[in-house]
Amino acid sequence: MKKEVLHIITSLKKVHPRRLLKAKDLSELGFDILDVVDIIVAVEQTYQLTIPDEVPVYSVDDFVNYVYSQRKQQ
Repeated sequence: MKKEVLHIITSLKKVHPRRLLKAKDLSELGFDILDVVDIIVAVEQTYQLTIPDEVPVYSVDDFVNYVYSQRKQQ
């Protein structure tokens, strides 16, 4: 699942996956709020789920953990 999320992010913004994995926050790599919204929409469409506004998604791990937790509940 982590590879899939990395692919989603790197398809939206050209950044090396290794740099994504090292970053604690996507903003460290120059991602702005619109970039994050694009990632949220792509992840929601890919995994057919909704990421509520109050869910903190600042890193690759945040996205992966949220998707994993939602799939586990299904």
